[in-house]
Amino acid sequence: MTRGRKIFAWTVGILLLLLAVLIIVIATFDWNRLKPTINEKVSAELHRPFAINGNLAVLWRREPDEGGWRAWIPWPHMSAEDIALGNPEWSKNPQMVTLKRVEMRLAPLPLLAQRVVIPRIDLTEPNARIERLADGRANWVFDLPKSDPNATPSSWVVDIGSIGFDKGLVSYNDQMINTSVDVVIDPLGKPIPFSDIVGSGEAKKVSDKGASAQDYAFGFTAKGQYHGQKLNGSGKVGGLLALKDAALPFPVQADVSAGNTRVAVAGTVTDPQNLGELDLRLKLSGDSLGNLYPLTGVTLPDSPPYSTDGRLIAKLHDPAGASFQYKGFNGKIGNSDIHGDLGFVASQPRPTLTGALVSNQLLMADLKPLIGADSNAEQKTRGGASKQPTDKVLPVEEFKTDRWSAMDADVEFTGKKIVQSAELPFTDLYTHIVLNDGQLSLEPLRFGVAGGKLDADIKLNGHSQPLEGRAKLSARNFKLKQLFPTFEPMKTSFGELNGDADISGKGNSVAALLGTANGEMKMVVNDGAVSRGLMEIAGLNVGNYVVGKLFGDKDVKINCAASHLGIKDGLAKTNLFVFDTENAIIYVDGTANMKTEQLDMKITPESKGFRVFSLRSPLYVRGPFIKPSAGVESGPLLLRGAGMVLLGAAVGPAAGLLALVAPSGGEPNQCAPLLEQMRAGKAPKTVK
Repeated sequence: MTRGRKIFAWTVGILLLLLAVLIIVIATFDWNRLKPTINEKVSAELHRPFAINGNLAVLWRREPDEGGWRAWIPWPHMSAEDIALGNPEWSKNPQMVTLKRVEMRLAPLPLLAQRVVIPRIDLTEPNARIERLADGRANWVFDLPKSDPNATPSSWVVDIGSIGFDKGLVSYNDQMINTSVDVVIDPLGKPIPFSDIVGSGEAKKVSDKGASAQDYAFGFTAKGQYHGQKLNGSGKVGGLLALKDAALPFPVQADVSAGNTRVAVAGTVTDPQNLGELDLRLKLSGDSLGNLYPLTGVTLPDSPPYSTDGRLIAKLHDPAGASFQYKGFNGKIGNSDIHGDLGFVASQPRPTLTGALVSNQLLMADLKPLIGADSNAEQKTRGGASKQPTDKVLPVEEFKTDRWSAMDADVEFTGKKIVQSAELPFTDLYTHIVLNDGQLSLEPLRFGVAGGKLDADIKLNGHSQPLEGRAKLSARNFKLKQLFPTFEPMKTSFGELNGDADISGKGNSVAALLGTANGEMKMVVNDGAVSRGLMEIAGLNVGNYVVGKLFGDKDVKINCAASHLGIKDGLAKTNLFVFDTENAIIYVDGTANMKTEQLDMKITPESKGFRVFSLRSPLYVRGPFIKPSAGVESGPLLLRGAGMVLLGAAVGPAAGLLALVAPSGGEPNQCAPLLEQMRAGKAPKTVK
């Protein structure tokens, strides 16, 4: 052997010996010696206590699945036991994250190309405690060292495949939103196909977009409280493999109850690591829509129990603000159906709710909670406390004006058909609801009523305390034969009712607003009829008594009824209130105190014929709105021409009412002559 060959042989031998020694050292090295250094380094970087308390080991194994010569290259299989990441000093819990064991394997050859490839990480009994204090401090925010903006970005790439674990616990405690929830996550064992949960139709919609949602791999249960309300839930999610692929839809299914509100979703999340987009079927139900405010921050009115089913599509990183669309939903509110589309954008300075809602069959009773007019029993059903006093008629439940500044809204609502008993003539409803910086308006609020329409423009200023409100109402062309459809004498009537009202007040409830109201109300009715039967239909026992005293049991034709009420500080006073019947002129004088809910009315008839009335004294109607009493005034006998005492104050109001007089069915209107006479200061003709 030549000298050169000897040198080469020795060199190769020494290198092989050094490689063998290195392999032996690596294979037999006690990696636990590095734990103090690793713990110290990680703790310094995170500014949190970090420790590998158990065994740290590296085992070298071949990977037969690699195939060919690569199968002979051993891979390092690393494991660490009893790992803990501590909390900041302010936390009462010492640990934020604990792991009983973590295992992973590293592909060695990609390291030559500056790629760290970890095909799989397995976690045993992961436990995370996430918390935020009332002052905003959160343990998931780390005080990391600032990177040098002039530093060259690292060329190394980390590629993690799948992450598996046997069972995990996540505890979330957030004092800012009064929420504390424990979530237990378990592998399903056998994955469940996406289509088995959402249905083949929904699965096809995902595939039509050129994507394929993975199977459900984990199940979870949740228990605790959310925004102060008891929470329970369960569901399923996909495997963690999808978390690294922003384009791969991540499957989600959950059924969660918070208080008396239930939310069920099934669908996909795109780019789940950054909460990119949601495409979920959403079922929502509860006792009252108003109860959603503490859960979602969306201001909705109180309502009867509801349920909806629709599609929720969300773009959480829209430049204009996270946007949500609840599309094509169907459901029920009380006994009324509801359909439509809603949109919610987390814009600035306030989020905005928009949409168009339709009810094909709407029950009037389901509108009562909007103004707190439902009964105490109904309030309890929708999760509220009983607030309406048993001796009061006007709703005292206060509007939640503190919520009005939380968002803006622009929503249209159409009730195509109002379903109610035959005695009530409401037929349909349309309103445009606008909420802008705490000011609520309904322009218009329109009801179809008895062949005519009732238009109202309502404005409520939630910024002022107490609430300031104004309502302008216009009643036009109410057909009397439709207004009381079950009253036989009305069926041949050609008459109409027309009226106007302009009222403003201050107060945080309907009762308070009317109790401080100022304004006026005007109404004209022509060519109608009155009887005890009509009073019974209207449910007016006092009216039944008064009509009986005036006319007995017979039906009496009304040529004209005209009223003008002035309202000041909640006290409605009759400027003019007169009935012109076929045999008498009847004057009504008095007050209705909406602050105290007390009536004080005097009814004075003047006969058009000789001794038509046996009544010798005026009638009175007095007492609380909920149960007034009626009787005959004690004192002086009714004098001929007593109505003239009231006429002097009626000249101005009579002139104002003439604008409401309209021809009825082509027949001469009976109210015009009456009001013309009163405007001129003349008494309507009576028999002397």
